Amino acid sequence: MTSRLHYVGAAVTAVSLIGLLALPGMAGSTEPIGDQALASDLDRILADSRLDGAGVGVVVRTVADGETLYQRGAEELLLPASNAKLLSSVAALEALGPDYRFRTEVSSPARRYGGVLNGDLYLRGTGDPTLLAEDYDALAADIADAGIDLVRGDLVADDTWFDDVRLGTGWAWDDEPYYYSAQISALTVAPDTDYDAGTVIVEVAPGAEEGAPPEVTVEPPTDHVTVDVRATTSAAGSTEAITVHRERGGNAIRVDGSIALDGAPTQDWSTVWEPTDYAADVFHRALADHDVRVLGDVVRGSTPEHAEVLAEHDSMPLDELMVPFMKLSNNGHAEVLVKAMGAEHGASGSWRAGGAVLTDTLADLGLPAADYRLVDGSGLSRMDMVTADQLTTLLVAAGDRPWFSDWYESLPIAGESDRLVGGTLRNRLAGTEAAGNVHAKTGSLTGVTGLSGYVTAASGEELVFSVVFNNYLGASPKDIEDLVALRLARYAGEQDRVIDVETLSTPEIRLPVDDPRTPVDESALECTWARAC
Repeated sequence: MTSRLHYVGAAVTAVSLIGLLALPGMAGSTEPIGDQALASDLDRILADSRLDGAGVGVVVRTVADGETLYQRGAEELLLPASNAKLLSSVAALEALGPDYRFRTEVSSPARRYGGVLNGDLYLRGTGDPTLLAEDYDALAADIADAGIDLVRGDLVADDTWFDDVRLGTGWAWDDEPYYYSAQISALTVAPDTDYDAGTVIVEVAPGAEEGAPPEVTVEPPTDHVTVDVRATTSAAGSTEAITVHRERGGNAIRVDGSIALDGAPTQDWSTVWEPTDYAADVFHRALADHDVRVLGDVVRGSTPEHAEVLAEHDSMPLDELMVPFMKLSNNGHAEVLVKAMGAEHGASGSWRAGGAVLTDTLADLGLPAADYRLVDGSGLSRMDMVTADQLTTLLVAAGDRPWFSDWYESLPIAGESDRLVGGTLRNRLAGTEAAGNVHAKTGSLTGVTGLSGYVTAASGEELVFSVVFNNYLGASPKDIEDLVALRLARYAGEQDRVIDVETLSTPEIRLPVDDPRTPVDESALECTWARAC
């Protein structure tokens, strides 16, 4: 990898070389120009006191040849948070291909006698995180249209394409009820077109009168969860204070607080315990809606090899799935893709097997497996360790891949208000030179933030950058990430001059508001995880 200068954050070093790079007419000038001007400004941006004692990794490179324009802490191993999704998404596109689809099948080895299936009916999944209740309804309709109205055996849910480890290595136990930490299964349900698989939407509406319990519904309808309503309807005009919380280890969802008599319905997303059984219940209900009666029980098992496929559903292709995955930083999608890589090209549908495929794949793109650690696909684990240098290496390498254009467009785009365009950057950098320009992945955990991606400089030069901060104790430094991105958007190449960074202005970032009623600090989460962008 070539480098113009290896900046370590010392502007004095840059100044000492100015004489070699001065433009005509600038003889004797000590003002930094070109790369040195950029370095001087980035040094001052990164001098923010909020980063005192923090881990800082910042690297800027050209896309054309990977040349390094600036680096600080480039080799420091840091928690990437959701910047880890850059690695898992690239590996998935390489290993599985942009046309890869998840298939869900309904089959049976049993004989049929008229409308009677004289045996078990199998529902087999391969990890599709986009399956909606309406898709299960369509499968049930196909069974009914095939003339089957009675199943004499059991409905068997087959999730064996993946292992039975539901959560990632190092995931926090107290995150489990929240939708960004949903359990992973080869057979699951999404309640919405954000495809938050393994969750249900709990809607709470005011009751008929003050003091009455609120009206609570679950979407999609399922008997897999139970709702314990302890909330009340308060006086008109009062402040809404509803909390929805699933008790760990089960599917009892408790609704507390109050909602105003004239208040609008509220929605909250809750994970479920064992999404396989949730999917089986939704499908069982769909069969009943289409007058297909199952005499046996709903159980788990493996589909026999000789079973006849009676109905099937294919997901959208992987390159399309990249949009909700990357724009909305969906943790479940990342984990499903790692397991799918293991099931398709490794020893099993497990994180270990999928992780081996991931590291082998990324090694071919310039990331030796021994130089970083990734134990999940989403970055939710605090055991992950990556450098800013490795992230920019990956960004440069991705530019040469045939799937790059679709993947590039799947990254959040600064200042674009549409959720499925701007994603986690929709409320950042609007009205600046970076708006509609910066395509980058965000990342957030408590004490961790990152922004890595692409920007077109004012010079017309395409740049990649990675900014990762760890272990800060004060207010979120996401605005520092934005200042770096904005300065890069203004970079004028060899004509670049130092600017007054104090005049750089970025719009205020709307961070999630921490809800003191929950054990989670929502302000430290990705904005989509807290439904704040």
